[in-house]
Amino acid sequence: MPSDSPRVSRLEPYLHRAEPAPTLLKMLVGVQLAGLREDAGMAQEQAARAVGFSPTKLSRIEAGKGRRPPTEADVGALLDLYKTDEYEASVLLQLLRRAGEPGWWQRFDKRLMPEWFDRLVGLQEAADSIRTFEIQYVPGLLQTPAYTRAVVQRGLPSAPDREVNRRVELRTKRAELLGRPDAPQLWAVVDESVLLRVMGSRDIMREQLEHLVTMAEQSHVVIQVVPLDVTNASAPAIPVTYLRFGGLDLPDIVYLEHLKSATFLEDRDETEQYRVALDQLADDALSPRDSLGLLRDTVKQRYGGG
Repeated sequence: MPSDSPRVSRLEPYLHRAEPAPTLLKMLVGVQLAGLREDAGMAQEQAARAVGFSPTKLSRIEAGKGRRPPTEADVGALLDLYKTDEYEASVLLQLLRRAGEPGWWQRFDKRLMPEWFDRLVGLQEAADSIRTFEIQYVPGLLQTPAYTRAVVQRGLPSAPDREVNRRVELRTKRAELLGRPDAPQLWAVVDESVLLRVMGSRDIMREQLEHLVTMAEQSHVVIQVVPLDVTNASAPAIPVTYLRFGGLDLPDIVYLEHLKSATFLEDRDETEQYRVALDQLADDALSPRDSLGLLRDTVKQRYGGG
């Protein structure tokens, strides 16, 4: 019998998603388990001890971390401990099973998908809104295949053609997210130098900037450019992606990309600092309308576009 719990009513739609969303579902299961534990009046260490887990293991389950979801036996033990309503427990176990279905990106070679990158792609697939700042390249979700190829070949000059092709295929597939009916809101801020730095060739750059113009005209995409003459812009030194998950009791997550790794921040105090920084950066940038004008002018004046 269906539960009248509002928590369950928010989860039920995720049982019927056409495309698996394992990262989102792991997080949803984890946050619901944490809520059930708190409702039962149990501390994390106390609950872990009661079912024979280490506190670290329970912490990872509640955070939805790890390439694979927790086992059904482990989640079932926690549900029994918390004396969970039978229908609510069944919904969580169904979500857990769906979390075990691979997302499209998990079918790529693991050399292309280290765990931190697997998590980023999964989070982007699940996000309600994505904010990003780039100081060197066009944001990945807005790149054309030719531009991506130029970026990959610059970063991995000795990579064989097959690997380059797979990396281009992966990024192109990621960009399809913005064409879906349920696409997230994307708010991208880029430094003007990104528009001027030639990747591959001027023809590739013209195509890329024309694509940015097309995307900036979409209602769910905002692109702002920080002009070169803004000398005191409060730009972070590395790319930043800020992810928000609407109405799901999930924390905002900040993704900070490094050369061969990444950091994910979920603590509210830390993510709030980056939200404020991105707000300030957006204030430093041209308005979306003026940014679109600059994109069009740059295509015409620098790359010979129409």
